[in-house]
Amino acid sequence: MMGFKENLKMELMYSGMPVKELAALSGVNKHSIDNYLNKRGQMPSVAAAVKIARALGVSVEYLVTGNEIKERTAATGVYARSIFKILDDLDNGDKETLLGIAKLIKQAAQKRKCSPSS
Repeated sequence: MMGFKENLKMELMYSGMPVKELAALSGVNKHSIDNYLNKRGQMPSVAAAVKIARALGVSVEYLVTGNEIKERTAATGVYARSIFKILDDLDNGDKETLLGIAKLIKQAAQKRKCSPSS
């Protein structure tokens, strides 16, 4: 079973977010986040875990247990399974290309959310 440290690492890798950016978005200092990710895997306070989860767009339960909340699974489950099936058939170069495209799409979506509506 994966714990907070492993789930945090996976979420950072999935999102492509550097620790420095997570620190800025969450308000939890980088040194503390590094401690959560290091060999000893220090556990954060509840308040820090909530801030980190919000910044990553996941639940605290997910970070602690690895179990996704039903809303996230329902919203993304079908797409995630389809994407993972496609990924299994790609070589590493194609996976990197697809990851780059996904990051660009995510950035564009975030810009749309932040820009005022006309």
